[in-house]
Amino acid sequence: MEVMASARLFGGLEALRQRVEAEAAELGVESVAWAWSGTAALALARAGVRDGFAQPVAALLDRLPLATVSAIGRHEPTLARLGCRSLGDVRRLPRGGLGRRFDKELLLALDQAYGQRPEAYEWTTLPETFHVRLELMSRVETAPALMFAAHRLLLQMGAWLAARHAGVTAFTLRWCHDAMRAKEAGTGGELSVRTAAPTRSIDHLSRLLGEHLAKVELAAPAGDLELLADEVTPLTEESRSLLPETIRAGEAIAQVLERIQARLGKDRVLRPLLADDHRLEWMQCWQPADVAKPRKRANGADLPLPTWVLDEALRLAVRDNRPIYQGPLQLLLGPDRIEGGWWHRAEAAQGPITHHVQRDYWIAQSAHAGLLWIYQQRLAADETAWFLHGHFA
Repeated sequence: MEVMASARLFGGLEALRQRVEAEAAELGVESVAWAWSGTAALALARAGVRDGFAQPVAALLDRLPLATVSAIGRHEPTLARLGCRSLGDVRRLPRGGLGRRFDKELLLALDQAYGQRPEAYEWTTLPETFHVRLELMSRVETAPALMFAAHRLLLQMGAWLAARHAGVTAFTLRWCHDAMRAKEAGTGGELSVRTAAPTRSIDHLSRLLGEHLAKVELAAPAGDLELLADEVTPLTEESRSLLPETIRAGEAIAQVLERIQARLGKDRVLRPLLADDHRLEWMQCWQPADVAKPRKRANGADLPLPTWVLDEALRLAVRDNRPIYQGPLQLLLGPDRIEGGWWHRAEAAQGPITHHVQRDYWIAQSAHAGLLWIYQQRLAADETAWFLHGHFA
């Protein structure tokens, strides 16, 4: 990696080096080295030398074996017959003879390693799809234990998503059973995870995958893992301000609901949804938390709606044509008529039946019970009756 142009952004070379080493260790990188050129840094990393600035670059590289530079290591048998055991031995050979006997890549790599010629790098081309495989160090017999290796694959997927400015809404983790498995166990299994919104947060994806793996039982020990990004969508980045931003604490509510759903099941986590209906008892329905909300908002009623609604309306007594509930009621607002025919349905033993409903809703004041939501309904033979339907908090 060429990091000099980004040193100030990450707080200096030392802070950047520490971050690179910490994140590389999570991906399984065994050795990290830094030097003035990429070829020299790679040679030092292969030799296990970390600091390429501790001594002059020539003094460090001259002691390294031939295999530390790929273009030179390809000719190691021939160079060994010439008495070369280190890069310094090759460097001391006549350049004219090296150029005639070996390909031009050898001298180019040698000059680039010692900083005598500039290096040119090719841009990394990302694949259109993400699919990685990891061989486990040992047989894993329980599904939650797969999380350690799966986290490394998730880190790779997060880097791929960040480079493509995208987020994932569905991914699949597959495991292959060990060769010493029973025939009925099959070749392996898989687990698909979906998210409510595109994300590339490794912490959230790891917690979500861990909740799903906790409910999986392996049919046989696993020896390999695969991770696939099934659904990828562009992810809009948040606009960064030059002014200090308020520190956000905790998780987003959508991520919390996803983790609870993974633990309890989708049918256990529901959210209320306001439906476009004039009848209050039909205005609210429940749907799984991961189902998208409708874009159209439901229309409200003309009168304020109560906080609490009775499961079954309570018929009120009437005195002098006035409804009574813990004393005479004073009508404040109304009426708000709700009238329906065939579309008003109720469940019965023989199946759904329709009712013709005509209600005039009022907001009434009770001296002891407070504000009430009542309605007057027309009954048979032109009779009417008053019912209590809800309370205002």
